[in-house]
Amino acid sequence: MNSDSSTAAPGFRPEIVDRPEQFYVCIRGSVRMDHFAVIADRLGELIGWAAAQGAEFAGAPFFRFRTVDMAGESDVEAGIPLTAPVNPEGDIRAGYLPAGRYATVVRTGHPDGLFDTITALRTWADHEGLTWDMTPLADGAERWGCRLESYLTDPRVEPDMNKWQIQLAFRLAD
Repeated sequence: MNSDSSTAAPGFRPEIVDRPEQFYVCIRGSVRMDHFAVIADRLGELIGWAAAQGAEFAGAPFFRFRTVDMAGESDVEAGIPLTAPVNPEGDIRAGYLPAGRYATVVRTGHPDGLFDTITALRTWADHEGLTWDMTPLADGAERWGCRLESYLTDPRVEPDMNKWQIQLAFRLAD
């Protein structure tokens, strides 16, 4: 595969990785992108709940976009991967992120800048002839098999959002 990074800024280096199935817990909601904090602010609550259960984290907290509708409501999960299943309660759900091939890229910077990185990743995939595990919907929205934003930086350690590392991992069609 060509790793031509001419579709984005210097340092843009997407990779294709095979990811195994991964157990996770989440809080799911329907949100407009301009009100994303409604779901994002629940992540701390979820992490606290999992810690109180004695659960062991298996990676960084993430947002899973089941549907994306930039003009309307998107179906989003605030989630954390765990090493072993736990019993959910209340509005906390449990499930498995699907195994498969994912196009990934890590971006350093404020989350508000993710749109440009997402656009670059999609352009790169088109250039490479890759197909997403995604179905366009009649209203212009998209339904994704698995589209993740994982927050690799702990905000308690690095509060400056301009220094955060965020991994995008979008599942490719089989």
